[in-house]
Amino acid sequence: MDWVTGIVPGGKENFNAFLVIVDRYSKSVRCLPCHKEDTAMDTALLFWNNSISTCGTPKIIISDRDPKSTSEFWNTP
Repeated sequence: MDWVTGIVPGGKENFNAFLVIVDRYSKSVRCLPCHKEDTAMDTALLFWNNSISTCGTPKIIISDRDPKSTSEFWNTP
């Protein structure tokens, strides 16, 4: 899981980033439009609505050390 930023804003909601999710097993890639200003909660909801709800809960999430992926929200049991 990582973010791609620095893209030209576009779409109805002026998205300016993508959350990229790669399934290591199937090698499938999901590029979800988002905003680079999104909070950890926004990111979690995006992840839930577009990945967990369709593919199930992953055993492991690997990401960089971005504050959006290391906040207390993700560490809650």
